[in-house]
Amino acid sequence: MTFEATCTAPVNIAVVKYWGKRDTSLILPTNSSLSVTLSQDQLHSKTTIRASADFVSDRLWLNGIEESITSNKRLVACLRETRALRTKIEAEDASAPKLAHLNIHICSENNFPTAAGLASSASGYACLVYTLSKLFQLPLDASDLSIVARQGSGSACRSLFGGFVAWEMGERADGADSKAVQIAPETHWPDLQALICVVSDEKKGTSSTEGMQLTVKTSPLLQERIKNVVPQRMDEMIAAIKDKDFPKFAELTMRDSNQFHAVCLDTYPPIFYMNDISRAIIRIITEYNRDGIKAAYTYDAGPNAVIYAPAANMAEIYSLLSHYFPGAAFDDSLGLLNNAAAPTTLPTNFDQRVSPVFPQGSVKQILHTKADDGPRVLAADQGLLNAEGLPKRLA
Repeated sequence: MTFEATCTAPVNIAVVKYWGKRDTSLILPTNSSLSVTLSQDQLHSKTTIRASADFVSDRLWLNGIEESITSNKRLVACLRETRALRTKIEAEDASAPKLAHLNIHICSENNFPTAAGLASSASGYACLVYTLSKLFQLPLDASDLSIVARQGSGSACRSLFGGFVAWEMGERADGADSKAVQIAPETHWPDLQALICVVSDEKKGTSSTEGMQLTVKTSPLLQERIKNVVPQRMDEMIAAIKDKDFPKFAELTMRDSNQFHAVCLDTYPPIFYMNDISRAIIRIITEYNRDGIKAAYTYDAGPNAVIYAPAANMAEIYSLLSHYFPGAAFDDSLGLLNNAAAPTTLPTNFDQRVSPVFPQGSVKQILHTKADDGPRVLAADQGLLNAEGLPKRLA
């Protein structure tokens, strides 16, 4: 008896941030949040899970390294929830294959740096839960699955959908109403694109989990954000997305990023996720917007920038970034420079004194991407496990 599924899941980058839990075990947030799901062509997690009567225990490999399952409470929670759902199916249908009791081997890989502020936990847990749902043949929609994925990583619930996704914080103590819903599909706003600036691919000094707990305990500004800022901002952001109102979308995105990092600074002791390069990118985009909003920056819990803008502005923004941060590798999968090179001069009236030109390689990579779909099921020949149920690639 052997059963297997392989899937990929995308990264999502929040434009209204989630930071803080009201219940740490169920991962229930202190506020709702909203994100854009980005293309898996650049950033994704890939997971293969095999269930077999030949396996003597559950085993897990992450990026080619075996890790303990039992010591990872969040992963255990996702396995427990999905196995319980499969057990119920088998109890109600005597003809259903008996999968719930079989040991499984899980192999997962990211095609981008882990724990560097690029939402690797979001794509990773979304991929885990989605692959488990396919393995166990669970009749759940994406919102139902998001409740399970949330227990692995809060922001993972948003990666169960493509496009523009809200995580509704909910009110129930058991978390049954804390789930993700799609605000608009990836096809809704095709003109909106993104540039991801990889400033650092190193593991961040303060994990998101640790940082959130400290902020909830010590930041008065967080309480103001929870009670008065985010509820109104969520409504305004949803309206801006539905109306495809880029100036409003951009202003809200930048204001929310700024406040999120202000909350981190208001934490005691303070948390620093951005660095000098991150702040320079903010100054450059702010100067670029001086005569009208043409781009928006946002930063999650790390130094890496995501810049949203209409497609027509992308070549000019890339030229700006190339001027101040020379030598960055460019992933141009959307063909930004296929038809014409990026401008070689700074925009008219742009004050070039806003930032020094940084040394070669200060920004390691720039990825050109867009809003795209949710998790995908892959063919059997794209699996990560060999015939013996061990990883094809080890670190």
